[in-house]
Amino acid sequence: MPIVHSPRQNQIIAALSVAEYTRLLPFLELVDMSLGQVIYEPNARISYVYFPTTSIVARVYQLESGISRQVSMIGNEGITGMSMLLGCNSTSAAVIVQNAGYGYRIRATILKKEFESGGILQQLLLCFSQALLLQTEQCAMDSRQNIEQQLCRFLLMSRDRLSSDSFVMTHELVGNMLGVRRESVTQAAQVLQAIGAIQYRRGHITMLNRELIEDRVDNGYAVLKEECKRLLPKKSVVAAASNFPKVAKVAKVAKVAIVG
Repeated sequence: MPIVHSPRQNQIIAALSVAEYTRLLPFLELVDMSLGQVIYEPNARISYVYFPTTSIVARVYQLESGISRQVSMIGNEGITGMSMLLGCNSTSAAVIVQNAGYGYRIRATILKKEFESGGILQQLLLCFSQALLLQTEQCAMDSRQNIEQQLCRFLLMSRDRLSSDSFVMTHELVGNMLGVRRESVTQAAQVLQAIGAIQYRRGHITMLNRELIEDRVDNGYAVLKEECKRLLPKKSVVAAASNFPKVAKVAKVAKVAIVG
């Protein structure tokens, strides 16, 4: 059976008015986002804005020393390229696919025109921008925690944006995101596996006991999660999008059906 995709799998798109959704739909292009794919290079011009649906992207800063660190992650709750919509044509951070999946992209100039016209889209994206800023601040604070705590927060935030307790994630990737050595991640993961919180096999991590992981992070994670719930679209609003017009499109991806 073909995989069914819809732009409304992204919460921002799902919460748009029918009129806004109808205007944007013809310009939304389904894209396969592969693990490690670079969406934006630092300081490069932003040509497209991406709406992740089943993927996660990370904003990553790299220091002159070569150490990199993730400052935020974006899943189906948001978009990439907010800086472009707010007046800057580039981003100082690299944006990289952290978890493979799908998303939709649209030319930045088209989305910016819709954004500047006001309406629900503008309200949603300004709220998302605030949530992204809060996440960046929290990541900065969490860098002072030990590796095990950082790994737990990273796993929780990733799981919040995915539909499964199991996901592809190597120790090397996590180390690059947290700005620490792979060996340090391995040691922290072994502790979590020993207490039954996770299972790790050949680049796949399965979350077995979320409560055990939550017990190992400070209240910053819970505070951030609650604040994001306040700022981002409510589930009831997203569910109301089921009344949107159905527009079928054909994608250049094998065995994929797209439903508007």
